[in-house]
Amino acid sequence: MVIRRKIVQIDEEKCNGCGECAIACAEGAIAIIDGKARLISETYCDGLGACLGECPQDAITIEEREADVFDPVAVEQHLYSQSTITAHHAPLACGCPGSASQTIARSGHAAGSQEATPSELANWPLQLHLAPAQASYFQGAKLLIAADCVPFAFADFHRTLLRHHTLLIGCPKLDDATFYRDKLADILAGNEIESIDVAYMEVPCCFGLVQLVRQAVAQSGKAVPVSLTKIGIRGKIVETRAAAEAAVR
Repeated sequence: MVIRRKIVQIDEEKCNGCGECAIACAEGAIAIIDGKARLISETYCDGLGACLGECPQDAITIEEREADVFDPVAVEQHLYSQSTITAHHAPLACGCPGSASQTIARSGHAAGSQEATPSELANWPLQLHLAPAQASYFQGAKLLIAADCVPFAFADFHRTLLRHHTLLIGCPKLDDATFYRDKLADILAGNEIESIDVAYMEVPCCFGLVQLVRQAVAQSGKAVPVSLTKIGIRGKIVETRAAAEAAVR
């Protein structure tokens, strides 16, 4: 049923995909899709504007227009369906609060500091499945794509590999490698990536990460140099290969 009522309007030109509005929307009406906030269904939006004050870009307004009637029963079903998604890598339509894109400023610690070793992590989310296709931290980035086990095996991961890099992680054995290849190709095609460093374990199945990265580079049509770092299960760097591989435009 269509009626004239108040409903949110999102200016995608202003939106930077921070995800604050999706977090604030209790009805799950807003999702971050391709790095932008979008209203996924008019029936989920009550038009009260709880998301307005959360937008740092002033990209959300309330307008009065013809729209599908707000349906609280549909909202309840929608939220329930999102809470039960498990195995098929389906994106959370509500824009999972934990997967909102963020850039993390790092200042480090002064020499001689007794504080814990500082993290070099400069972006969120990390998981390739959750990463947006476009984000500000991808522009001009040195991309580090690491197998899930690498940070656990290699104790000096932050200082030696992660510093000055944008991080994405995944497991080529347990996760959907085809999805990863296509997602990474989209990231490369839509952003200016300076280089890719692949950190993988010495076990044979982990080399699949290298293969899918190479395929993604070729699929993107971008000329992006790829370097490799193989980590042993005993926590040492076993082999490195210089950045000499690239797709040809």
